[in-house]
Amino acid sequence: MNFRAEEMNTMNRQRPVTSGRPIDGDLDLQAHRDLVEGFSGQCVMEMMSGQLHEMCELASVLSTDRLDTVDPPYRWTVRQVFAHLVDAERIFGDRMLRVAAGDRTDLPSWDQDAYADARFGLGNFGQLVTELGHLRQANLLLLRRLTPKAWDQRGNVGGSPITVRGLAWVCAAHMDHHFKIVRQRGDVASPDDEAKTGGV
Repeated sequence: MNFRAEEMNTMNRQRPVTSGRPIDGDLDLQAHRDLVEGFSGQCVMEMMSGQLHEMCELASVLSTDRLDTVDPPYRWTVRQVFAHLVDAERIFGDRMLRVAAGDRTDLPSWDQDAYADARFGLGNFGQLVTELGHLRQANLLLLRRLTPKAWDQRGNVGGSPITVRGLAWVCAAHMDHHFKIVRQRGDVASPDDEAKTGGV
């Protein structure tokens, strides 16, 4: 799981103001606005980079005998959740690239349930985590090289307008949403909880 996460954190200390929280016009869908509003932080680059560490920490403490268990009311196993995050990270990266480049194609939405139910690439759990980390690192590198103007580029996804900034925040908030559920299912404390209790 060598993502060079510390290197990415160092790069992000000089963050561009363009990576700040979404502004009017960045997010059209209410579901996206609700998702991002429930996700704290002021710089999406820092948040996405921090999630590299969190995914490693979370994966390392999950019980292996729970990876393929379905916990009602949830429909997916933890392994499927991580496979879903891999698929989503790849799709978010493609969308951010195309919108940043000024591609005016109406990009299609995707049926996440169909992808998860297909179980086409669950594979080794450690390899899923590694793939997720590499995809996140690639997306961070993409965002790092964008011009300020590119962050404001607006495209259409599933018929709804969204900017590159909006896509980046939805990408990060989406991962946070699933990490919180996985922690709850695995009875694993969050980094914030551990900080409040001194790690006890």
